[in-house]
Order: sequence, then structure tokens, then C-alpha cells
Amino acid sequence: MSADKTRPLTDVVCRLSDLEDGKAYGFDPFKRGRDTVFVVRRGNKVYAYVDICPHYGSTPLPWKKNAYLTGDAQHILCSAHGAIFDIETGVCVLGPCLGQSLSPVEIAISYEGDIRFFLGADDKLIGEPVVTN
Repeated sequence: MSADKTRPLTDVVCRLSDLEDGKAYGFDPFKRGRDTVFVVRRGNKVYAYVDICPHYGSTPLPWKKNAYLTGDAQHILCSAHGAIFDIETGVCVLGPCLGQSLSPVEIAISYEGDIRFFLGADDKLIGEPVVTN
């Protein structure tokens, strides 16, 4: 899937080579003083989501910086509610918001490996996750 060059993007948040396989990382693309988006790398695929649990309003997922995954790194974890989410789909598979989903964020990865988030109306993050091959 190629990126739509007519849609605005955030500044570069990191490089693909900065992301360790099987790890998650939070970012503050709008300089709000806390991470509002996180990404998870699995091999050559990168999944991005808004850092808010669907169970309750504006609750961020991690209990500390970059603590988005379960101990075995197989799922995303909301430390506040104990909800468990599928990394690839963002769907809650266990916990108080079963069947609800994290809000995906569309990303662009350049040939050089620069990662940016797509913006929609009012500079809000939009879309489905774009994964690299």
C-alpha cells in the first residue's frame, strides 16, 4: 500500500530501525506532555494506536513509559483495567471492554525508514494501521 502524499503528516516520530522487534513505544506527536500514540513492532510490521483504553474515557494504557505489552509481549495490556488487546487488530480479547477496540492510527513509513502519523481534519490522527511488508 502506498502512502497518499496529499494528506498531511506529523513530523518524523522515529525511524523503523529505532523500534526493537516485539516491543512497544509511546510517542507525543503534538507535544502535549504525555504519550498519546503508541506503536508495536512485529517483524517488519508496525501497528499504531491512540493511547486510550476504550473501557473508560481518557485512561492511558501503560503504568510506566512504554509498558504497553503483556509480560510475554503477545498482547497489548491496559494496566488500569486489566484489558487485553490483540496487537494486529486492537480488539479487546479479555477484560472489561471485551469486543471493543483501540483506535488505530494510520502511519507512513518512508523508504528511509522514517515513521510519521497521518493527520485528518483538525490535525487529529486518523485511519487504519498501515503495515510494511
